Order: sequence, then C-alpha cells, then structure tokens
Amino acid sequence: MKNIKNYLEGLGVDKELVGVFGSLAEAVKKISVAVRTANTGKVGTTNSYGEEQVALDVLSNNLMIDELKKNARVGLIASEELPDEEKIGEGEYALAFDPLDGSSLVDVNFSVGTIVGLYKTKSFIGVKGDDQVASMIAVYGPRTTIFLTVKKGVAHFILNNEGEFILDKDNIQIGEGKYFAPGNLRACVNNPAYLELVNYWIKEKYTLRYSGGMVPDVNHILLKEKGVFAYPGHKDEIDGKLRLLFECAPMSLIMEQAGGASSDGKMRILEKALETLEQRTPIFIGSKSEVQRCCDMLK
Repeated sequence: MKNIKNYLEGLGVDKELVGVFGSLAEAVKKISVAVRTANTGKVGTTNSYGEEQVALDVLSNNLMIDELKKNARVGLIASEELPDEEKIGEGEYALAFDPLDGSSLVDVNFSVGTIVGLYKTKSFIGVKGDDQVASMIAVYGPRTTIFLTVKKGVAHFILNNEGEFILDKDNIQIGEGKYFAPGNLRACVNNPAYLELVNYWIKEKYTLRYSGGMVPDVNHILLKEKGVFAYPGHKDEIDGKLRLLFECAPMSLIMEQAGGASSDGKMRILEKALETLEQRTPIFIGSKSEVQRCCDMLK
C-alpha cells in the first residue's frame, strides 16, 4: 500500500516538496481531530474580509501555521484567516490556504475541508493558478481524505487507523454525467440566464448533489468522475464570494489535472492573475462539456 510519500517519490518529486506534503498531511490529521471535538461556536472576531470567525477557523489556521513553521522548506504563507501574506522562513515554497473551508457547516455535521495551493514565489500578488507547482484538497467527513496533484495527474488518499494516508485511487479522470451542484441560487433572481441553466439541469433530469460547501461538492465530482459545480456572481456580488487564491485556483488545478475544466465564464480560472489576496471570482468547475455549457448559457 502506497502512502503519500511513496506515491510522490514514485513520481520523481523532489524531496523538498515531498517534505512539504508531509507537513500538510500532519496538519490535516490535527485539523481532523479538531473538527470532531472542538468548539463550533463564534469567537466574536472577524477575519480580514469581514466574515465572522468560527472558533474552528482560528484553531485550524493555527494548526496549519504551526506545522508549516516547522518546515524549513516553506518561506511564505497566506491564509484566508490572515490579513496579509506572511514570511515565515527562507524556504522556496509559498503556500496559500483556506484552513477550514465551510466551517459554518460543522455544527450541522456536514463535510468540510482544507484547500492549499503551493507555489515558488516571494509574493502571491501577480501569480496565476497556472504558476502552482502543486495543490491539495482535504475532506473531513465520515472519512478524512486528501486529493493532491503535482501536475502529474490526481490521486486520492484515505487516512487509515494507523494514521497513514493510503493511496485509494490514482489517475482520476473526469468524464461526462448528469450531476449538478448549483451554488448561489439567489443569483437567479437577477440573472435570468442562470435560472435558465438551472431549469435546464432539472428538465434534463440531472441529479442534484449540493451540500452548501464547495469542498464536498468538488469532492463528489472527483470521486464520481463527472458533474459540475457552479457559483456565478449576482448584482450585489458581481464576482461571487469564492476567492481566487485560497479556493478556486487550487481546486481548478486539481480539476484540470483530472481531465476536467474550470472557468469564470469567460476564461480559465488558472489564467487569472491575482491582483489582491481577497480577489473573488465566479467559477464553473467539473466535466468539460458541462463547464462549456455554463459559459455558453451565461454569456
């Protein structure tokens, strides 16, 4: 049975990047425990984007940073819970992460996750998703799992009882199929084209798979190897609410490496240059033909 280290070494990945993934795996294990046991209430503070923080947001962020600070290969970090990027060492790797995406779903016992994009840069400003050297999604549900890519395909790992992430599936390939996850349905009020798209999915007897969290919905597409997740903007939030650096770019790299697609409706997510850390973007991600349908119908 291959673990993450074995898998990456088998791909010829340099030992420095293998070590960074080792730190990420340790952080994911600790966050997994916190999700099961820690306080899910609010802490009376907001993050730098004005969103009220859940105690688990803060704890997960601290657990991630603590692990990364132990790794001399990591020099720069940016987190959805921090006001700015932060230099933590002299290492060549820069990691941008959402430590606990969907944290408001924990108290109703829905799946949540961690999202990480890995770069080699001295600043995240100006980077594009295509500049990532790797990315990772962790899912905290009935099982704790990790998807990762080092731009050599996508692999899925499951945390076993011995505390090892064991390879479950390699070479994930997204095909076509009738699953849809329609985020931001309120946009239908002011965007007739989105309402038409949602009605198309319903009339064509697509199966609804929407949890209220991007991580579990993208997780579903990757494991079923088909489907689409949509999150358009609307008149009050033209660019939606999902952040390019912390959520959309890492997920888009994984989806494209699995043979799928990801677009903001006009261009590939991975071609968008980061102007600010808090930059947001609409996103349509999943099967190639379904993403193209979103782009065509929402012109």
